[in-house]
Parts: sequence; C-alpha cells; structure tokens
Amino acid sequence: MNNNAPPQSALTAIGFTEIEAAIYCELLRGPPATGYRLAKAIGKGPANVYQALASLAQKAAVMVDETAAKTYRAVPPADLMSGLQRAFDLARRDAQAALESLHAESRDDRVYQLKSPAQIYERAEAMIAGAREILLFDLFPEPLARLTPALNLAHGRGVAVAGLVYGPPPDLAFPVAPSVSSGVVADRWPGLQLSLVADASEHLVALLSQDGTVARHGVWSDSVYLACLKHSGLAAEIQLSALGDTRDLPFDSLSLLRAYPIGLTRLIGPSAHPERKAS
Repeated sequence: MNNNAPPQSALTAIGFTEIEAAIYCELLRGPPATGYRLAKAIGKGPANVYQALASLAQKAAVMVDETAAKTYRAVPPADLMSGLQRAFDLARRDAQAALESLHAESRDDRVYQLKSPAQIYERAEAMIAGAREILLFDLFPEPLARLTPALNLAHGRGVAVAGLVYGPPPDLAFPVAPSVSSGVVADRWPGLQLSLVADASEHLVALLSQDGTVARHGVWSDSVYLACLKHSGLAAEIQLSALGDTRDLPFDSLSLLRAYPIGLTRLIGPSAHPERKAS
C-alpha cells in the first residue's frame, strides 16, 4: 500500500465503497452529523447515504446516536482497523476450512510458472513447511535471509537441511557450503537466485531482479522425476563446494545413492529400501 495514498483510496482498497469511504472521512474531519448533513457535505443523495451509513454501522466504522435526529460519529481509525482485522481473521479461518474440505491432493507432473516474488516466497515457505526428510537449497544472501526462519523450523523438527550459499558461510543451525563459483556468479548472474528441492518430491527454481521486486523467472513442479534430478545435481554441487572444508559437515548423506527420500520412493518404489513403505 502506498503510504501517500488519499484516505478515501486507502479505504476503498480494503473493501469500502466510494460513498462509505467519503462518509467515514467526512465524519473523521468534523463533529458527529446527521445523515442529511452528510448527504449535503459529500454531494450524494440521502437515500444512498443512509444505505451506506447502515453498512458502515455493520462494519463497526460508525457509532449511532438513536435520538430523534439520528446522529453518526466515526469510530477512531485504530479501533476500526483492529475490528476489521478480527473480522477478516475469522472469515479467513472459515474460508480456509471450507476450501480445504474440497481440496484433494494430486500430483500432475506439470511445470507451473510463478509470476511474482510474493508467489515465489509463499511457495518456497510452503515447501519448507511441508518437508519431512531432506531439504536442499541454492540461495543468494537476500533469499537466504528471508527464508532462514522457515529453514530453522524445518531443521528443528528433524529435517536434514543443507545448501549452497554465496560469500562467507553465515552462522546457521544447519550446514551450508559456499559455492565454488561465488565470485563469478556475483559478477555475472542477472539477479537473485532461489532454488529449493523438498524430499526429492518437488522443486522450485526462481530468479528475482537484483532488488528482489520482480520475478524474472520462476517455476515449480511436483514431478518426482524432475525433483530427483534436481536433488541429485544440487547434492553433488553442495558436496563439490564442500571439498577442502575443514568442518565436519554431513554432506555425504545427501546423495540419492545413500538417501531414500519420499520422491525417490514414488519414482522407483520401495524395493531398494525394504523398511520404507511407499507413500
């Protein structure tokens, strides 16, 4: 939201009609008023104004003095916003429950385009939250900082988290390897890289603009074949970048030659790992 937006535009952006926004702003500017005086002040017909006042009362945006000359007073903006937030949270929870009752999980192996940084980060955070076994990443500093809280939560619940970083390795709870191509990438790469593979089951690859405000490229897929390929390539790159590192880091266990994550089970079955049941 533009902090310099006109007050009425700020209200229409959150669901007020134009006449509701005009009435509320008029009441904020002056003393309590009757519907007739408000109609005169904003240049609208009394019938439309009274209809809008009834709606504003339902939104808890105005208080009403039920005397002979019914008078309206604006609720303070902070109180209004708190009330709207509570109403939205309740409506959102109800909507989520209703929609989840319809949602059937399915895998279709298609590759989907992600068109905005917000969509890319939302998908990345959902992947991290849903990871159960192994989560590999290739992240530039800005995406890494944005996703570190979610990665910490995954690591804390027992997911094997590891990845490539660019520049000196930051102090993180999970192991990372500085990319061997950090210098070249920093000079030549046309944006901020963000790659994730969760459980060799789904993957995301994205490139944001240098300032992070534009999605230059973004794809996500739950194709286990593509995810296994991406997992293998990223695990090998992490291991290569860690060669010569004096720290004792558990990168050898990331390869699909040793690990048997969910995606690999779905791709080739559980026969090579008798203790795993196909999911």
